[in-house]
Amino acid sequence: MHKTLTIILAGGTGSRLYPLTRERAKPAVPFGGKYRIIDFTLANCLHSGMRNILVLTQYKSHSLHKHLRDGWSIFNPELGEYITTVPPQMRKGDDWYAGTADAIHQNLFLLQRSKADTVLILSGDHIYRMDYAAMLAFHRQQNADVTIACMKVGRDEAGNFGIMNVDNSMRIIAFEEKPEQPKTIPGDTDHCLASMGIYIFSMNLLQETLEADHTDEKSGHDFGNDILPGLVHSRRIYAYRFGETTGRVTPDNYWRDVGTIDSFYEANMDLLEPVPALNLYQNNWPIRTYQSQPPPARTVPGASGSEGISINSIVAGGTVITGGSVQHSILFPGVHVGDEAIVRDAILFHGVHVGNNAELRNCIVDKGVQIPAGESIGINLDKDSERFTVSPRGVVVVPKHYRFG
Repeated sequence: MHKTLTIILAGGTGSRLYPLTRERAKPAVPFGGKYRIIDFTLANCLHSGMRNILVLTQYKSHSLHKHLRDGWSIFNPELGEYITTVPPQMRKGDDWYAGTADAIHQNLFLLQRSKADTVLILSGDHIYRMDYAAMLAFHRQQNADVTIACMKVGRDEAGNFGIMNVDNSMRIIAFEEKPEQPKTIPGDTDHCLASMGIYIFSMNLLQETLEADHTDEKSGHDFGNDILPGLVHSRRIYAYRFGETTGRVTPDNYWRDVGTIDSFYEANMDLLEPVPALNLYQNNWPIRTYQSQPPPARTVPGASGSEGISINSIVAGGTVITGGSVQHSILFPGVHVGDEAIVRDAILFHGVHVGNNAELRNCIVDKGVQIPAGESIGINLDKDSERFTVSPRGVVVVPKHYRFG
């Protein structure tokens, strides 16, 4: 694996996740009770043996840099291992990163001095488990110039992805980004093969292609729109099917683009299924993160005599439920739920305080919010929409450090 350089694209604004991205990059958004979104991509790298990793950052990247420093300074540079954050340095001009391909083009000097012969390109804002080593082995077995990870999606949602057609050997014969009339899988008119935004390039081809793209004034400098369609007919480009195996007992079968409030909320709620598709408790594929050292979570009776209870919920350390009821919810560290408060179908970020007799349903509450006693959120959406963001499916989002009253 030492001949493979991994690049994680982590500079997007994540505008569709606003207000969760008001003060942080999308890969730094908290997820699942203790993690950040980027932890899942980095954990995949760790378990796949990828030890040379560049994380390209840009938008409001301070919290992301801090998280990587505190939680992911685990590789040994004496052995040639590293996870290095790379903000825009304007080495190729006066512009910020302008597209996924341009972000890598601006850092070609890092590719050239890496001594790698292969480049694995990933996104830092998806939730999934995947063995990249298996994909890399496929790439080399096919003697491919480029390999694209793909998954089967319904035709009705194919317009959100790059869609590919393949021959019997999985060689890609056509690629179109977000088509209006997507081509389906032969023999299956209900499904298409969609790109997951995971690419393996030969180093020489990547450098050559990015240099050519940089001089094309009509290019948007994006892999899906500009780079890949032009290579299909001239290079050996193959599709690697996601969902085959991790090589670690449990097959890969879960991938989510958490790019909207609704998809983010639903991916968190997926973790509360009796047998979740993405199992955080899989001992041979743990998800690493940075975490402080809070005391254990606990439930205690409130002054009313009501017992604090938690039902089918993820409750992180330092959380205290004092006579309140938490059901089908995810609570990050340091949350406090007051006497006779009701929290249901909710996600509460670090340090949220829920006052006595408050009621929260179908909502996301960002860090440090103090919810007054008797307040209700997610009950009256007309009232909520006057002060908060409400998603198309009715998820209410209370922004970080929001002040009531």
